[in-house]
Amino acid sequence: MRKLESMLVASVLLTLVPGLALADGSGKHSHTHGAGEPGKPSEVMRTVEVLMNDRMRFEPASVTVKRGEVIRFVVRNVGEQPHEFILGTQKEIRDHHIEMKKHPEMEHDDPNAVSLDPGKSGEIIWKFTAAGVFQFACLKPGHLEAGMVGSLTVRR
Repeated sequence: MRKLESMLVASVLLTLVPGLALADGSGKHSHTHGAGEPGKPSEVMRTVEVLMNDRMRFEPASVTVKRGEVIRFVVRNVGEQPHEFILGTQKEIRDHHIEMKKHPEMEHDDPNAVSLDPGKSGEIIWKFTAAGVFQFACLKPGHLEAGMVGSLTVRR
């Protein structure tokens, strides 16, 4: 019965949240991404360090890259509580935030996201395939509402 309930929830989520793809009912999920696609380590053109802190801010708060550029984001949690860094379009971030509010226990298994405990670091290698303005955000409960969002501009 539990598996049937999970399948029903998955089908409802897939209908309500465009771009959402659930894995196997394990609580992990993944998304399609308008901001680009996972990059290859051998193609990294530069590294951008991003700090996350308990003032609910990213440092830097904005990043500019060129279309086609492959960036290694080295993300460090310098705070004393868990934080995450998720890249996406404004709509993807908003939709993901809504889902996180409904299911705060969700684990991320996304190539455009890293969740970090205090004092930990991680990385995302990302290829930006389209010009535009995108976001990075922390969707831990209350963090986005407190202003933990940054701007990412992809120039032609």
